[in-house]
Amino acid sequence: MILNLILANAAAVASETFNVEGLIRDLAFILILGAVTTLLFKWLKQPVVLGYIVAGFLASPHFEYLPSVSTEANIEFWAQIGIVVLLFSLGLEFSFKKLVNAGGSAVVTALFIVCGMMAAGFAVGHVLGFSHINSLFLGGMLSMSSTTIIIKAFTDLNLRHRRFASLVFAVLIVEDLFAVLMMVILSSIAINNSVEGGEMLYSISKLAFFLIIWFLVGVFVLPSLLNSQRRFLNSETLLIVSMGLCLGMAVFSVACGFSLALGAFVMGSILAGTSFAERIEKVTLPVKDLFGSVFFISVGMMVNPHIIVQYWFPILVLSVVVIVGMIFFGTTGMLLTGQSLRVAIESGFSLTQIGEFAFIIASLGMSLGVLDPQIYPIVVAVSVVTTFTTPYFIRMADPACRFVESHLPHRLHFLIDRYTEEATTSASATKLLWQSLFKRYLWRVVLYSMVLIALCIISLDFIIPAMREIFPNWGRFFGTVVSLVVMSPFLLAMTYPASKKTERERLRAANAHYDVPLIIMTVVRLLIAMVILVYFLSSVYSLAVGWTIGVGLFFVLALSFSKSAHRRMVRIESRFIDNLNERELRRSGAKNRLVPNMHLAYMTVGYKCPFVGEQLKNSGLRSRYGVSVSSIQRGGRMIMVPGAEERIFPGDVLGVIGTDDEIQKLLSVVEVSDEDVAEVSANDVKLTGIRLKATSPLIGKTIVTSNFRNVWEALLVAVQRGDSYLQPDPSIVFGEGDTVWVVGNLRRIAPIEG
Repeated sequence: MILNLILANAAAVASETFNVEGLIRDLAFILILGAVTTLLFKWLKQPVVLGYIVAGFLASPHFEYLPSVSTEANIEFWAQIGIVVLLFSLGLEFSFKKLVNAGGSAVVTALFIVCGMMAAGFAVGHVLGFSHINSLFLGGMLSMSSTTIIIKAFTDLNLRHRRFASLVFAVLIVEDLFAVLMMVILSSIAINNSVEGGEMLYSISKLAFFLIIWFLVGVFVLPSLLNSQRRFLNSETLLIVSMGLCLGMAVFSVACGFSLALGAFVMGSILAGTSFAERIEKVTLPVKDLFGSVFFISVGMMVNPHIIVQYWFPILVLSVVVIVGMIFFGTTGMLLTGQSLRVAIESGFSLTQIGEFAFIIASLGMSLGVLDPQIYPIVVAVSVVTTFTTPYFIRMADPACRFVESHLPHRLHFLIDRYTEEATTSASATKLLWQSLFKRYLWRVVLYSMVLIALCIISLDFIIPAMREIFPNWGRFFGTVVSLVVMSPFLLAMTYPASKKTERERLRAANAHYDVPLIIMTVVRLLIAMVILVYFLSSVYSLAVGWTIGVGLFFVLALSFSKSAHRRMVRIESRFIDNLNERELRRSGAKNRLVPNMHLAYMTVGYKCPFVGEQLKNSGLRSRYGVSVSSIQRGGRMIMVPGAEERIFPGDVLGVIGTDDEIQKLLSVVEVSDEDVAEVSANDVKLTGIRLKATSPLIGKTIVTSNFRNVWEALLVAVQRGDSYLQPDPSIVFGEGDTVWVVGNLRRIAPIEG
């Protein structure tokens, strides 16, 4: 009775809030349409993202021949979840380390694209008769490529592991960060008719601060936490944990004034550096596919044929501007940062669309009352048109590159080759040492400064007010003491030298004036630490107290330098660095030392590994590479100390014991990239008969001498000679007129005919 009452009350509350039945009905309707259209597009060998857009159009009120969804807000609800999960998946494949490594190229290219497309959109807007403010918003909408569309297109075309794909992902992430700043600038212009420099600087600082703090806390805590619970993290638990972290960070991101998508991406990037990244990606794949499809269907629902007919000319012009502009600015930006011609063209052709941020910027303009109503559907139509063309332009990149290479003047080839060569030329040993020192100095200053600023904010907003409530008279003093105790390790760390003794000796040998840059770096570091301390005390008491006590306390802390405190901070830094590189360290075994110069490494077997399918005793791992296999993880099954008869399969995680050189040599063999493997359908593999001509490469050879199985990757079933069918025999010599019956890929074995 009580249970029925509870269920009845819950149903009543749910019905008052929203129509659950309508929500499920709409989801069922669009998924059925999506299933039909994607099967059709698969049959037509077209990207399924286009099928999703067609399904969205068919489900929209604009298509009158089918029932439409009852409430478009229901689809928007599912689509927002799709954006969050898609960005989380992108973060899993693109860690902070990759973003930093590709950062220079990504930032310059993204800045070049955004500025160029803003100018192009502003100019075209004036040509089309839009007002000044509308043209400005239009430029902002045209300057952002669609992260979700490109992710889906790369996945469908099996391009996510190509070099240019990682660079494109980096550009997209930097563009998303620029979009946050652009929205602040456009809002300021719309309200004040001017750019508020202070507000823009505050937004930039706030974004950088929160990104660094999320990164620091996540990298320091999450890998250690997950590793401590490794034995409990089966597929079900890992899915719940990872999605909980994703949605939790997304909500926290909104609370900090940013978007859901940014928080989801940050959490994915943090988890990308852990040894669980591949498993998380696998268990969250169905969730991403489901909600990602709803997002693309929701884009298709925005297609309005009447708007397209009425404004066909602006839509066509803007679509051409987006495609041509993105190709030009994207390719040029990549070339300016030292990328090769092929990578630059492939990147430029991949960015030829606008997407979700165009809709967000358009919604901002509508909410501020400065954007004409007809611009929104025009931008949606341009987004749909460019989304349709994106997969085709990605495919056109290769022939376009070949065409450009064959028609470029020799002089221009020299310039492009020079860019690439200059970008990859190694510096001298001393220069590399200075670069290493400067990077270490910079990340220490930035990270510790962000931590200290975060502690100041927490102390001023939470700790000291709480202490003043508990102790009205002494609360401010107690809160200040507690805050200074917490901050002191990081203030001490700012006073430690960033260079090692051996490094200073090497610099002294190379340059007599080596100490001048080190002294400048030390002074800057000490000043930053002292300013933060003075600022904190000044905020609690007064400026005079802050400078007097702050400077005195700083010198006391600096003089209290102790080796034990230094060792503790080194351990903290080492833990952070190990967590940051956990995924790579687990592969190479660099931190898993068993005995001197012997490590235990874990590596995933790729599909092109030469000993896939072989037994361990025949793999040559011990005889050729000198390593021993201690374990094989196959899915959820762990094979400890596998026997000699155990076989190796793609996807296996091998626990390998060996020296540094042996493991590094083996890694490139075991984890060989499969990015060039063509996607072969089962329909392409058939039993067929091929009549050999005089020019056939098999003429005069036997099965053995022709190396039939390895060269043609096919199975020889029989040899038809006249009316006789001969079973495969090593002594049979192929002759003109023979018909060989083989099972294999039809395109692969076609040259056998001659």
